[in-house]
Amino acid sequence: MTITTSQTHDERTLLPQVRLKHWGRWVVAALIIALVLVLVWSAAGGNIDYAAIPGYLVHPVVLEGLVNTIVLALTSMAAAIVVGVVIALMRVSNNPVASVFAVFYVWLFRGLPLLVQILLWYNLALVFPQIVIGVPGTDLSIFESNTNDVMTAFFAAFLGLALSQGGYMAEIVRAGLKSVDSGQIEAAQSIGQTPMQRTFRIVLPQAMPVIIPPTGNNFIDLLKSTSLASVIGFLELVKASNNISSFNLQVMETLIAAAIWYMVLVTVASIGQRFLERAFDKRGRKQGMPARLTTGRSLSSSIFSAPFMRTKR
Repeated sequence: MTITTSQTHDERTLLPQVRLKHWGRWVVAALIIALVLVLVWSAAGGNIDYAAIPGYLVHPVVLEGLVNTIVLALTSMAAAIVVGVVIALMRVSNNPVASVFAVFYVWLFRGLPLLVQILLWYNLALVFPQIVIGVPGTDLSIFESNTNDVMTAFFAAFLGLALSQGGYMAEIVRAGLKSVDSGQIEAAQSIGQTPMQRTFRIVLPQAMPVIIPPTGNNFIDLLKSTSLASVIGFLELVKASNNISSFNLQVMETLIAAAIWYMVLVTVASIGQRFLERAFDKRGRKQGMPARLTTGRSLSSSIFSAPFMRTKR
């Protein structure tokens, strides 16, 4: 017996509709809500003076620590980006000495704990009591000073953060450079573009979408890592909260105020990262450039002219 198309269609429409019951979702949601309520109830019943926290947020010592935290984070990140770019170019260059040095730098500063690096820089005077910059083979000195006068708490924290993050930034920049198709570099060379033009018109617009997300994550990590500078006496948020609590013994209240400021800074940094990502994505789409492509090892040599780089033929 043959079944017509209309009959088949009617039979299909009359099939019972079974509604799926996602019991797992309700169970997980109930467990999460119960956990949140337990945490809120526990925190409310704790021995914490919540009324004092708003006052600590605007305390002069905490505000000074906030400003110092922002300055230390911004200056360290700026230096880390410069160091990372230089080390990345050395890493992908054809010069074996520069490449090996870049590999050693990344291995060293990514391997040492950040706190150890800060302490090493801060205690540099134990090894070199004086810092002397002069002309080798002569008694002429251009700069001479006690190491303790130069290696302040801020400068020691700055060097530790900048050099450590520079190792991570070198790998991020290297990945961004390698994401650009080498064929586009060759095409730019064929029409007579200079290395500077190729860098800003071809390489950076395509590499930035690859570089920005991990760079933003690194900056957020560096922002929180500034708290390690408290061990050498630098007045940042954690040190500021400790200074206040050493007088009034309200340790949790001052630490919560510092934590709130950290969350505010991280939130602002995250929003800025999102805007940068969208801006470079839109720019790349307007120019019709793909963000993630592959390239060879000779990318750096074909883009950036430097004494230690040469182009293979």
